[in-house]
Amino acid sequence: MPSSLPPESRVARRAVLGVGLALASLRSWAAQDPDAEALLRKGGVVAAFRHALAPGTFDPPGFRLGDCSTQRNLNDEGRAQARSVGAWFQQRQLQPGKVLSSPWCRCVDSATLAFGPPQVWAALGSPRGSPETTSAAHLRELRAALVAASSRPDRFEVWFTHMFVLSDLANTNTSSGEALILRADTKGKTEVLARLAVPV
Repeated sequence: MPSSLPPESRVARRAVLGVGLALASLRSWAAQDPDAEALLRKGGVVAAFRHALAPGTFDPPGFRLGDCSTQRNLNDEGRAQARSVGAWFQQRQLQPGKVLSSPWCRCVDSATLAFGPPQVWAALGSPRGSPETTSAAHLRELRAALVAASSRPDRFEVWFTHMFVLSDLANTNTSSGEALILRADTKGKTEVLARLAVPV
């Protein structure tokens, strides 16, 4: 059903929601689960990262996919954060079976700095328009892929996506550069097993 709120009210509401989620996720930054490494070694999980730090809220007017100059991008801290993620995995000799990314430049750049060029996947893309929710079709794709990954105990996958996508998929908040270690049952029910927040 179309929203009855005027466009400026919907934008303000999304901005307030974004700030609230960001503040809540900051509190989770120190909540890294020591089991994250063990879960990755065991396999059958997805480390779903929110992209590294890209200051601001939403994308600027004139945003276009495929043109990074029109998007909100990683800053120096975000780039260092992404490199730290890659170093953490490399030091532990943890090699993902697959690295997937949203088409947004801040996700592709996060993935590339951490692991090398990823496979771009539209389902991980940021929601667009109003309301800021992931489409039902994309959620079905994500859940199906999570079920498939969960059935492979010999490997794990890494995904790079956005705050709202992770919130819709896993019903929890994340900080920039933080990962949720996810698994799904055969019906697609998502379970958050641990969090991974790599220090810079």
